[in-house]
Amino acid sequence: MPSRVLGRTGRSVSAVGLGTWQLGGDWGDVSEDDARSVLEASVEAGVTLFDTADVYGDGRSERIIGAFRAANPSVPLTVATKMGRRVEQVPEAYTLDHFREWTDRSRRNLGQDTLDLVQLHCPPTAVYSSDAVYDALDTLVEEQAIAAYGVSVEESAQALTAIARPHVASVQIILNAFRLKPLDEVLPAAQAAGVGILARVPLASGLLSGKYDEHTTFGADDHRNYNRHGEAFDQGETFSGVEYEAGVRAAAAFTALVREHGPADATPAQAAIAWVAQLSGVTSVIPGARNPEQARSNAAAASLPALSDAFTAGVRDLYDTWFRAAIHERW
Repeated sequence: MPSRVLGRTGRSVSAVGLGTWQLGGDWGDVSEDDARSVLEASVEAGVTLFDTADVYGDGRSERIIGAFRAANPSVPLTVATKMGRRVEQVPEAYTLDHFREWTDRSRRNLGQDTLDLVQLHCPPTAVYSSDAVYDALDTLVEEQAIAAYGVSVEESAQALTAIARPHVASVQIILNAFRLKPLDEVLPAAQAAGVGILARVPLASGLLSGKYDEHTTFGADDHRNYNRHGEAFDQGETFSGVEYEAGVRAAAAFTALVREHGPADATPAQAAIAWVAQLSGVTSVIPGARNPEQARSNAAAASLPALSDAFTAGVRDLYDTWFRAAIHERW
């Protein structure tokens, strides 16, 4: 498993990490035993970065990771959590008092005196340019409640605003074969500033696995069912904001591209993860996994050989054909 330094944190993390939204139960039920098995399989495959949030299962994901970490104190892990979605989404809610309250809760959930990395969890746009917000985050570092801070964003413009701040360690952003806008400005700016990039939703909520078709259904408690048009949170979090039917057709084209120009024996999901991981400026890709087999398969993508020019050109052609006109300016 290749490792890279996560921006201004100075910490070395695996090129493929693990996103743990699903361990909170927001993608359908996952038992605690299954969740532990996913964490164990990920670590065995070389993963050293877990990404979570205080609202994933109302803290369930954090607590499961905290219990795992306590049971495996010798495992070198970096845990990135997020805060800010526990209140009404208005800029006035992003205060030092709330930050202390939220980080104290995460510290208890994760069993850590000092959190490795805390990210603002896709807050209102005005928050990214607030001096008071960054002053409050700096205070948490001074108080040793957190070791470093970053932001999670929906839009490239938000990422660029945060990257300009001197103490922002990392930016988490949606980046996959169906969402190419971060390549335009965000990745170059992050590299120039020494800011880490965590790429989330690398499989476009599973579309790029090539396993879904127009007849696939999802559970009532799965956001791929209830948030296709942004009913619960930003539409871009579900299937990267693309219409499901178009996504299925484009995913079939992606699978054909993998078979023609991808690495031998790589699955579409592995090729999709590898494509992101091999982008200059990306620190770590954080796919989710619901079982150990998925976790091991995802981690193995980090060891795939360099993708061919024909493959990378094919990804851009696919995006230009199916998505650029519809979504490029939105995020």
